[in-house]
Amino acid sequence: MKEKEEKRLQEIKKIENHIYETEKIQYICGIDEAGRGPLAGPVVVAAVIMPKDSLIEGVNDSKKVSEKKREKLYEQIIEEAISYEVAIIDQKEIDAVNILNATKEGLTKAVQGLTVKPQKILVDALQKIDTCGIPYVSIVKGDAKCYSIAAASILAKVTRDRIMRQWDEIYPQYGFAKHKGYGTKAHIEAIQQYGLCPLHRLSFVKHFI
Repeated sequence: MKEKEEKRLQEIKKIENHIYETEKIQYICGIDEAGRGPLAGPVVVAAVIMPKDSLIEGVNDSKKVSEKKREKLYEQIIEEAISYEVAIIDQKEIDAVNILNATKEGLTKAVQGLTVKPQKILVDALQKIDTCGIPYVSIVKGDAKCYSIAAASILAKVTRDRIMRQWDEIYPQYGFAKHKGYGTKAHIEAIQQYGLCPLHRLSFVKHFI
C-alpha cells in the first residue's frame, strides 16, 4: 500500500480509534444507505462491523470509488467483516411512509440483522433513529470521514446497483443498468415515452407524468 493511501486510511479511522481508546469497547458498527434520491427502486441500508485493525486499501465514500473498484471492495469487506447486514426497503414502502422514514426503517432492520451486537453505532447524518438501544453518533458526511461508514456505503451501493441491473433485464426500456433509477434526462424521457413501471416511486415521479 502506498504511503499516501495508508495515511488517508489512518485519517478516516481516527473517529473509531478515538472511541476504542476512550470508551474501551470491542465492536463499532458503521451504517450508511444508498438510493435515497432515485426515482425508482429500493433504498438500501448496510450495517457493518469491521475488525479494529482493518485497513482495506481503497475503502472510501462509495461515490468516490469506481463501479469496478466498488465490486472488488465489496467482496473484501464482507470477507473481513465481523458481522454485516443489508436491509432493502422497496419503492412501495417508500411511497407509503416517505423516503426518510423508509431509510430509518431499513437502518433498524440492518441493526437487528447483525449476528454480533456492537457497543457503538456510527451513522451517516441520520438522527432520531431506532438503533435497538445501542448508542449512536450521527456524523455529517460520515461516508467520507469514517472508515466503518465508508465500508457500509460500499456494501449498500453495490447491493443496490446489482438490484437495478437485475431490474434492467425485466424493464430494459428505462436504462436502469446505466443510471440506477436516478432522474437523468434519459430516464425522464423514458418515463414520458413508456409510462411508469412497478419499480417507480410514485411519490417521486408525479412531476414527470
